[in-house]
Amino acid sequence: MPDTSSLPPAADPRMPNFRHGLFLAPMVRIGSLPTRLLALEYGADLVWSPEVVDRAIMGTERRVNPKTGLVEFIKEDKQIFSCHPVERSRLIYQVGSATPEHAAEAVRMVTAHDDVAGVDLNCGCPKPFSTLGGMGANLLSTPDLLCDILRAMRAAAPPHVSVTAKIRLLPSQEDTLALVEQIVRTRTIRALTVHCRTKNMRPREPALLHRLREVVDHVHKVAAETGQDVPVVCNGDCFSVSDVERIQELTGVSSLMLARGAEANPSCFREERACVATEVAPKWLRYAVHFDNPFGNTKYCLTQLAFNTTASLGGTERVSKLPKRELVEIRAALSQGRNDEDLAKALRQAWPVSSADELVAAVQAKLAQGEKQPMAHE
Repeated sequence: MPDTSSLPPAADPRMPNFRHGLFLAPMVRIGSLPTRLLALEYGADLVWSPEVVDRAIMGTERRVNPKTGLVEFIKEDKQIFSCHPVERSRLIYQVGSATPEHAAEAVRMVTAHDDVAGVDLNCGCPKPFSTLGGMGANLLSTPDLLCDILRAMRAAAPPHVSVTAKIRLLPSQEDTLALVEQIVRTRTIRALTVHCRTKNMRPREPALLHRLREVVDHVHKVAAETGQDVPVVCNGDCFSVSDVERIQELTGVSSLMLARGAEANPSCFREERACVATEVAPKWLRYAVHFDNPFGNTKYCLTQLAFNTTASLGGTERVSKLPKRELVEIRAALSQGRNDEDLAKALRQAWPVSSADELVAAVQAKLAQGEKQPMAHE
């Protein structure tokens, strides 16, 4: 395995800022391009792609739509991954792998044309599609292999592209501390995300946030000893920007990652939540049509949005401009939709829907403004 011990400890200035921010977590299916663009519009500092297994991206053909700028990685006429230049400086591509050589090839494929700002190794997903063949959370039980994969990813990625990892807590705190120390000592990562649940825990079980502060302190200690700066990102039971201060005080982190809140309403990254029925879902559909998003993914993501009268996941403020009866009707119509036109009708939008060019331009302007200022939540 290539020796990375001589890598400079200081991050390339073109790398993303992992030290301060609120990030969109990697979510299979949900984290497609429309969700990521909406999250950025509403205030996310960084966005993760869904996990893409190394073998899936290997052998793909990269295609660029000259009209929309959409970048697609295609295999056998199937879209494996898509992205857009507007998100490039904030996009972290997550790799699913259990083989250093395959992980390296996947990284080379997705970074060859500078399409992403970073690559992240999935070491935390407990679902069978991810743990198959030793990937995902199964890597937690093979730390030497996990670290070899990170070394291979760092060697394959261009110097200005960050490498990160996302893990879960181990049942034992002692084992967790040993694992994060081994990872940090590879001198390959620019940040470590910790999902504060163990492999066998499910989302309905409260995250073990009380265990994270010791992990954060240990990572910082080892990083300092080895001349590095490795922020820890907290994942688990952060549903919106309203949870940030409480979790920061409890855990000692300065960056957080959220999933379920964004799945329900991507505007959870800002204080004032947007109405799903009249704003979020119509924008999602405009992005989907504009970028020719696979219909199955579009329907799935739209039906996962929270068509509620109040903020989802425990929120109490009223966010819908429509009464509950109409929201129920919209959800029912979406579930029965068979094409994009049906979904537009369900959302009471004119067909064909308007171009998303102005939405993309708005995201671009917002991110350009953010580049001149400290990232949000700093």
